[in-house]
Amino acid sequence: MGNWLLVAATIACISGLAWLALAMDVHWKQVRTDVPGVGTAKVLRILGSLALLVSLLLCLATAHASMASLVWVMLLAASALIVAFTLTWRPRLFAWLIVWVR
Repeated sequence: MGNWLLVAATIACISGLAWLALAMDVHWKQVRTDVPGVGTAKVLRILGSLALLVSLLLCLATAHASMASLVWVMLLAASALIVAFTLTWRPRLFAWLIVWVR
């Protein structure tokens, strides 16, 4: 069960950092051609923050606090690299995270 929680924490962390990146105009324009509204950017920031919190809580559910916090920080670093490289080479892969935006 612990491995599935770490997989879920990884997905939540990558999604959260991607939502935070998509809240910025420059990254939004890499994925879509329009400009995000002010409300959309706020919602993306909230979603990103909540996803990172869920990722931390999932890490805390797998191990004791000192090990879970270490795993979460390393997961943040790895997820940041994944999001950065994806935005560099294939930014449209993050389009599924904003399908709800018209």
